[in-house]
Amino acid sequence: MPSLRKGDKVQWETSQGKTEGTVTRKVTGKARAGGHVAKASAAAPQYEVKSARTGKKAIHKPQALKKAR
Repeated sequence: MPSLRKGDKVQWETSQGKTEGTVTRKVTGKARAGGHVAKASAAAPQYEVKSARTGKKAIHKPQALKKAR
C-alpha cells in the first residue's frame, strides 16, 4: 500500500458500493468519526477520509483505501 497524505483522492467500499473521497488526516492515536472510535498507532496508522458524495467523515485502515486516479 503506497503511503497516503492529506488531500489524496481515494476510493473505498461501503454497503452501498464504491465511494470516493479525500484523505483529511493521518490518525496515529484514538480518534472518533461517524460514531466509530479508531484505535490507531504510529506503527499502525489509519486515515480519516471525507466522502465526496455525502461530506461525512470516516476512519479507515490503509488496506481498505485505494488511491483514485
